[in-house]
Amino acid sequence: FFFDPPPLKMSNVESRESRALLSTADNNAMHASAYKTLFGISAVLGCMALSIAVDRAVYGRSTALYAPVGQGVATVRPVTLARSAAMPTAASSGQASAVMAASQEPTNAVPSGNGFALEGSHAAGWMFAPMAVLMAGLTAMVAMIRLSQRQASVVQKVATYQPRRWLMTSTAGLSQDELKKMVGYKSVDDHVRSGMVVGLGTGSTAAFAVERVGQKVASGELTDIICIPTSERTKEQAESLGIPLCTLNEKSHIDVSIDGADEVDPDWNLVKGGGGALLREKMVEIVSDKFICIVDESKLCPGLGPGFPLPVEITPFCHEHTMRVVAGLPAIAPYLKEAVLRMGSSSSNKPDGDNIAVTDNGNYIVDLHFKEMIKDAPAAAAQLKNTVGVVDHGLFIGMATEVIVAGSEGVYVMEKGQQ
Repeated sequence: FFFDPPPLKMSNVESRESRALLSTADNNAMHASAYKTLFGISAVLGCMALSIAVDRAVYGRSTALYAPVGQGVATVRPVTLARSAAMPTAASSGQASAVMAASQEPTNAVPSGNGFALEGSHAAGWMFAPMAVLMAGLTAMVAMIRLSQRQASVVQKVATYQPRRWLMTSTAGLSQDELKKMVGYKSVDDHVRSGMVVGLGTGSTAAFAVERVGQKVASGELTDIICIPTSERTKEQAESLGIPLCTLNEKSHIDVSIDGADEVDPDWNLVKGGGGALLREKMVEIVSDKFICIVDESKLCPGLGPGFPLPVEITPFCHEHTMRVVAGLPAIAPYLKEAVLRMGSSSSNKPDGDNIAVTDNGNYIVDLHFKEMIKDAPAAAAQLKNTVGVVDHGLFIGMATEVIVAGSEGVYVMEKGQQ
């Protein structure tokens, strides 16, 4: 019990985010540690009490602990031991009587030589008592030191912890589309300025960001701005709103890109491409100074994989062969349920036609359905990228610079590492 963390009180921590530092598992572990500490102290004190009780029961209350040097041990033996000795002969009976009388008579002997000698068999029992007290004291001291260290550690964590940064509150009762609109508008209001080159994402959430850019361009609030769309659908929407457009051929450097995601893990790794635009999205967002990812809370997950199929864009040439190679990759195969070729429209991973879906780039998409979380998403991304026949994949590893989330309590910036 010297090595388990002692319990910690968080009564002085007011914020909900700070209290969240201690999970239920941590509390359970600390409660168990407290019980161990109490049990250890109780065990030591119990040993001390047992030692005293045994000593008194065997040797009696009037035990003489010390004998003057030079006296025989028998002269300091208590009455109880003398009475328990076997005395088969008259001589031994006389000796026993003498011993009893000697043990009951006070002695006026003065210590000589080195002082008092501790009677071995008797004192050994009594020596345990101060040792037990010492052990109990040391145990309590160690427990208090560890408690203080634990408190100081968590206080430091709370002091350096960055609470959730709320951008908007009071979103209770809003539909999912209303939350998407709120986060899309907020991302443009906070990050897009006149004179910028802006990457426009693809999807239901990114469409609201495009809509907001169009509103601000029409009102004159945004001037001298040019945008790069990541799909034909986004291009059509932007043109209908009067947003000036170009491609990466004209502008290879982008100030900010705003796009959604299909899954977001605590490290801001993303799954994208549910709408089939993953190649163009990645080409635009990889050259952006800032990539603002906008999602609703339903897209947050503890790990990538089971919540949404991972799209992989592949060449039409020998696509079945490429599908088999992808399904057998070491970072993919242990967690893969099935690999499904996208059919119908490339903008949806739900089959809606009899023909193979074709992307804006003339390629096919295979959707990887996982039965459990991908243990090493960066390794999976690297292996997919190195596979001949794979154009690109929907794992966006370490690309997001900020994740804005619309939830039931408001719109907030997700802290990296937040579960």
